[in-house]
Amino acid sequence: MAQSTEENYRGVFDGEVGFGTRPAIVVIDFVRAYTVQGSPLYAEGVVQAIANTVPLLSAARASGIPIIYTKVSFHPSGLDGGLFVRKVPSLRKLVEGEPLAEVDPLVAPQPEDLVIIKNYASAFFGTSLATTLHAMGVDTVILTGCSTSGCIRASSIDGIQHGFRVVVPEECVGDRTPEVHRANLFDINAKYGDVLPRETVVRFLTSVAGS
Repeated sequence: MAQSTEENYRGVFDGEVGFGTRPAIVVIDFVRAYTVQGSPLYAEGVVQAIANTVPLLSAARASGIPIIYTKVSFHPSGLDGGLFVRKVPSLRKLVEGEPLAEVDPLVAPQPEDLVIIKNYASAFFGTSLATTLHAMGVDTVILTGCSTSGCIRASSIDGIQHGFRVVVPEECVGDRTPEVHRANLFDINAKYGDVLPRETVVRFLTSVAGS
């Protein structure tokens, strides 16, 4: 009989990175382009992920955990988007002053939160994120945002390559289709980080505050 995917990966791609002691939350591209119906990037899975992220952010703020946001913003010419905006032309709409490029109000950054501008999929590529996190002494990055198959996956790969423990609360990331979402969560969990229930992550954040 043919092996299931889980059986095929067992013993090879089923390790854990675990939690460290100095976490930070990274909220990746939860912008209105994914939550406003009629937008080319609209995704119901992202709408749900944003709602699911609200309690996580509340727990992080209560525990004094730093929260860093990313959002995409291109020059109107698209020059800083290179071939990425040629491959995905709908991204060209994400420019300064465009309401769809702003973080969804449900998870809007607070004055103490850092907002980093990025131009490509990974939150780490071409940004100050890794340097900032290292300077803060962070050892665990908890990734929320969208999309699971794009920016979350790319950031998970770069996160572990930069030496961070990567944790993805599964309810707090979203994509356009459930099939793509689940497949990428499976692969992230197999190779780049730990995909965990949100409540497990919330308990960890609470324990950090208690210690």
